[in-house]
Amino acid sequence: MIDPEVLDFYNLGLEQERLQDPRRSVELRRTLDILARHLPQPPATVLDIGGGPGAYALPLTQEGYRVTLIDPVPLHIEQANRASARQDRALHRALQGDARCLPVEEQHDAVLLLGPLYHLTSEEDRARAWQEAHRCLRPGGVVIAVAVSRFYAGWQALAANYMPLPGVAEGLANQMATGEYRNPSGDERLWTTAYFHTPDELAAEARAAGLTVRSLIAVEGPAKLLGDIADRMADPERRQHVLDVQRQIEEERSILGMSQHIVVVAQRAETP
Repeated sequence: MIDPEVLDFYNLGLEQERLQDPRRSVELRRTLDILARHLPQPPATVLDIGGGPGAYALPLTQEGYRVTLIDPVPLHIEQANRASARQDRALHRALQGDARCLPVEEQHDAVLLLGPLYHLTSEEDRARAWQEAHRCLRPGGVVIAVAVSRFYAGWQALAANYMPLPGVAEGLANQMATGEYRNPSGDERLWTTAYFHTPDELAAEARAAGLTVRSLIAVEGPAKLLGDIADRMADPERRQHVLDVQRQIEEERSILGMSQHIVVVAQRAETP
């Protein structure tokens, strides 16, 4: 079962609009760009595990992919289905389910893990999610998974002036040492129970699941630490400058840990 604290947080309904915030839109735009370059061409089948209200499943469906979305939060399934019904092309289906025990049997051309690894704090649970992704992937198919960087959080807390808030400084020390995070006060600005990876750890988890790592990519890099990032992302020309620079340095190893999100692109062998 999903952690009750995680479920309570997502039941606030914040996720559907989160990536529309100009400051956070760099995550959305960069992730869509990475997907466009690493997914097989439509009409490939895509399994979006932990896809939330459909931030990526819905635009991929519009592009001609046959997308099955799975999420453990009933509210997200309701939101995804409502949004899907308003599109020219609808999701293949949206199912409530857990990344560690998926409610599907068929194999897909691509599997997305763009959220589940955030909230699985035990190594065993993350391994089960990777194994399930492998099971639902056809030979030769690609997994695109994202993790939150362990090394970005301290800079984010400084940039947002969260350090004086109760429990933040103490929690940061534990998080840096163990990767595990707990909201110290219930303040929704401070997110919810989570696990923060190192770049090497993310790649190692993919390899342990029997996959070949093709790329490690910094999604935002340090861009979100720019004090005026919201203004830059709201202006088409300045936004493109941000996206172009980050694309140029996205696989630079010295940048990976300074990105809030890290993507691993991994492939299943062509033959069993």
